[in-house]
Amino acid sequence: MEVINAIGRRKSSVARVYLSEGTGKITINKKDLTEYFPSAILQYVVKQPLNLLECAEKYDIKVNLDGGGFTGQSQALRLAIARALVKVNEEDKKALKDQGFLTRDSREVERKKPGRPKARRRFQFSKR
Repeated sequence: MEVINAIGRRKSSVARVYLSEGTGKITINKKDLTEYFPSAILQYVVKQPLNLLECAEKYDIKVNLDGGGFTGQSQALRLAIARALVKVNEEDKKALKDQGFLTRDSREVERKKPGRPKARRRFQFSKR
């Protein structure tokens, strides 16, 4: 099997994934998964598509992660891994889609407008 690449995005995070056959090693920006995401919850989020298809020990995953915070990065990585797994085996698409792992969460931060303190917040009104 050749190397399969996929991309995942969430907020301002971008995850580029390179999936190849191996022993289940996940490397993010040249660091191990447990080193990059010390939180067990975020590690669980990243491994969700692999655990669903029971192929966590079948593939080695190399990741380039950029932008955003740790939660957005973990969710971008989950999307990228799910997309890569669909490229490997098309029959897994329904199972991943039913769990919502192939849905791109398009919510982004709204920009700040001029003459306001935040995106929608207005300065306090003063009658006198």
